[in-house]
Amino acid sequence: TATYDQQATKYVAWVLLPLMAGTSLYTVVHSQHKSWYSWVLTSLVSAVYSFGFAQQAPQLFINYKLKSTAHMPWRTLCYKALNTFIDDLFAFIIKMPTMHRLSCLRDDVIFVIYIYQRYAYGVDSKRANEYGQCEEDGPLPEPARLLASSDS
Repeated sequence: TATYDQQATKYVAWVLLPLMAGTSLYTVVHSQHKSWYSWVLTSLVSAVYSFGFAQQAPQLFINYKLKSTAHMPWRTLCYKALNTFIDDLFAFIIKMPTMHRLSCLRDDVIFVIYIYQRYAYGVDSKRANEYGQCEEDGPLPEPARLLASSDS
């Protein structure tokens, strides 16, 4: 999965870096800012939101390449669904910048794609999820084994 993770990160970087640069240049020319500091701050905030997407996207690519999803306990899945719903609720109730609202929408899109992948590909109970949990008892994958041995 490390190879697929590197591939996905590279593909996302190819798309996001030019988009971030283009958006920053567009806003400096066409938008009104109070100062250069304001423009730099806005550009950096956009970059942070973009890197949030870049962190989440590789998992979807790994699921696509392996044609399976890692086991996620129902409690964790429900927590993520509830967290996504609450983020959306507050994004539309509370006055906040448009970029943050788009960030909440990004999380929804990633979550819906993950749910679709879970339905379409099924769950691989031997594959560890992002927390190192596996459904089936058996030998732990290498990262989980290292974490378990460092805890003792």
